[in-house]
Amino acid sequence: MPDNPNPQGKGLVPLMQGLESHRLARLLPPKQIDQVQMELFTSMFILQSDFRFNPVPNKTYYLYQTEGSYRLLLVGPHEWGATGYRGRYIGSCILHDDRTWTLALDPSMEHDEAFMAHIATEQEKLQLALEKALSMEDILPVFEESFGHYGRILAYILGKSLAISMDMSGIKHLNYQEAKGLLGYKS
Repeated sequence: MPDNPNPQGKGLVPLMQGLESHRLARLLPPKQIDQVQMELFTSMFILQSDFRFNPVPNKTYYLYQTEGSYRLLLVGPHEWGATGYRGRYIGSCILHDDRTWTLALDPSMEHDEAFMAHIATEQEKLQLALEKALSMEDILPVFEESFGHYGRILAYILGKSLAISMDMSGIKHLNYQEAKGLLGYKS
C-alpha cells in the first residue's frame, strides 16, 4: 500500500477543511449586489478553468489560455525559462479566505479584442441570469457538474460564502432589481 493512499487530497478531508475555512467568512463584512456580482463573475470564470490541485488562500496562481480553454497553474510566465508555456498568459489570480477570487489581467489582454469580447459575452450571461432569478440566492453555485473536482468544491464553498455575506447585507432573498434598489439605482 502506498505511503499516502490519497496523494491528491481528494475526498472528505479537503472538503471539511474548506468548509471549516468557510466558517471564517462569517467574520467578513456584508456585501452589496455590485460586489457580489463582480466576485461571482470573476470567481466562476477562474473556477471553470482546468486545474488539478487544491488552491490555498492568499497564494498567487496563473491563468493561461490553451486551444480555447483555460488552465490555472502554479507557475508564472516568468518562471518557464526560455521555452515558455505553450498557452497564452491571461493574468494572475488569488484565492481569498472567503473563497472568492481576484484576477489581475496581463496588460496585453486588455487590448485583445477577442478576449475582451468573450468577457463581455460572459458578463451579459451573468447579468441575464441575475435579472431572471427570483432571488439573489438562486444564482449562487451549488454543484457545477462541468467543473473539475477542485473547481466543484470551491464553487460550492463560494456559493455558501456569498450567501452568508448577502444574508448579512439583507439582499439574499431579494431579486436583482430589489437588491440594486438598496443602492439607489433606478431601473
